[in-house]
Amino acid sequence: MIAFQSKLPQTGTTIFTVMSALAQQAGAINLSQGFPDFDCSPELIKLVNQAMQQGHNQYAPMAGILPLREAVAAKTQELYGATYHPDNEITITAGGTQAIFTAICATIHPNDEVIIFEPAYDCYAPAIQLMGGVVKRLELEPPDYRINWNMVRRLVSSRTKMIIVNSPHNPTGTVLQEEDIRELVNLTNKTDILILSDEVYEHIIFDGQPHRSMARYPELAERSLICASFGKLFHITGWKIGYCMAPTWLMNEFRKIHQFNVFSVNTPVQFALAKFMQVKEAYLGLSAFYQQKRDFFRAGLESSRFKLLPCAGSYFQSVNYTTITNENDVDFAKRLISENGVAAIPNSAFYNKKTDFGILRFCFAKKQETLAKALEQLIKA
Repeated sequence: MIAFQSKLPQTGTTIFTVMSALAQQAGAINLSQGFPDFDCSPELIKLVNQAMQQGHNQYAPMAGILPLREAVAAKTQELYGATYHPDNEITITAGGTQAIFTAICATIHPNDEVIIFEPAYDCYAPAIQLMGGVVKRLELEPPDYRINWNMVRRLVSSRTKMIIVNSPHNPTGTVLQEEDIRELVNLTNKTDILILSDEVYEHIIFDGQPHRSMARYPELAERSLICASFGKLFHITGWKIGYCMAPTWLMNEFRKIHQFNVFSVNTPVQFALAKFMQVKEAYLGLSAFYQQKRDFFRAGLESSRFKLLPCAGSYFQSVNYTTITNENDVDFAKRLISENGVAAIPNSAFYNKKTDFGILRFCFAKKQETLAKALEQLIKA
């Protein structure tokens, strides 16, 4: 037998794969994995076809085609008042997750400490561990999942290299407030601490709230790698295309890893997106589009035994089910599939210690009829 030591011995199949497979087997409505069940703009598909027919079928430049980087820079300038140079401060990536992984690979050395907030998107910790970094976790609690910055300060040490923030937040739907920004500025001022800002849901934010991107704040932007996703922006999660923005000195390091990771990203899709981004309503209208779905889904659950938690952004609604059963969240999520025909994600999956507050996460990025059918089943639980 060959001796072999796993680099991620505690890592198994993700909960998203597990719940989606169970949903498929049971013929259940899949509100677990975060992807739309409706199609993207026909115009965007047409633009991809045109790019293919025009011969844009070979490698793109390593950093991405210039027109797309220019479009990202223009959007960022217009929305956040921040200037990122297309040549050396923006890189097109194979989705948001690859951007996050590359950012961590480029900056984290053995024994560097990285602070993350749980519940956390499941790619952060494994990437840190693969680089030999040390994950410092702060557990947030429902219903509001606010960050206790006094606790964060206790986690900071001479080895703290990075803090990862995610707003709008997956899975809780919370968003950073001005108080959080002030605390983050004060905490990192006159330090070498970097910020990795996961902003893939930046345009899915509700009730008139602003998106507090790290790009808005010069004292944070100067130390931040901002990761974003065209997949969330244009309902094309399967196309796996995103981007990273950072100051030149950080982007230089990012590209050193990116060039040996994927090197370059889908060329015709880049050309199509560069043109499609000129239609600003395609992303500026996302908040209203998804708020209607959020409101519809929340209204439908009002008569159920689920207790709704706040949802200020993203396309996820969390609910407390403890008035229904005292089962652990994984068992109840599985029973919800078999008995009610609806799949959700148990939120304990987003905690390293599998902390169970009796919370499930539903994705409402679905057709109205899909949500209506799911609500019919959920109110019976």
